[in-house]
Amino acid sequence: MTRRFEVGPVLVALGALLLAVSLFLEWYGPLTAWHAFEVVDLLLAALAMAALAVAVGLLVPDFGYLEGRWLPAIAIAILVLVAVQLLDPPPAAVDLPLETGAWLAFGAAVLVGVGALLSLGRVSFAVSVQSRDSRQRVAMVDHRQDTTDMPPVAAEPRADPPRRSGLLADPAEEPTHRTGE
Repeated sequence: MTRRFEVGPVLVALGALLLAVSLFLEWYGPLTAWHAFEVVDLLLAALAMAALAVAVGLLVPDFGYLEGRWLPAIAIAILVLVAVQLLDPPPAAVDLPLETGAWLAFGAAVLVGVGALLSLGRVSFAVSVQSRDSRQRVAMVDHRQDTTDMPPVAAEPRADPPRRSGLLADPAEEPTHRTGE
């Protein structure tokens, strides 16, 4: 049985989860996204959930609440919002250094973007899941004696094969007839 997995939606789902986690980490000094931003944090959270919903819908079509055509717009919006916040921090964090949450959000935005591109290209990989063939037992092999405990058996000497004579026989093997003895 061969099962195909789409790579793009998996990357989008992973990026959306990382983006949601990054909102709770420090972005600027001691400030998390929830403390540093006014509206951007809510937009990023909503976009992360929308990207996750689209990814789940692409992976499991029965749970498709959002259509896959929204994925490029969501990915671009996430990437633009995160990049703008990295380049131009909010007023509360003007002189504070970028921290782990900001870089994780940037990585998540890139991951969502790459996943969206791969989803558009329908890149997938196949995994073949097959049951192992059980060993078939053969009666002659299963009931043979173990040869390691017994001495080797000497073969009986064979009789010489009969010699051929005639047109096809080898002249070197022809018996020589002596007359007069």
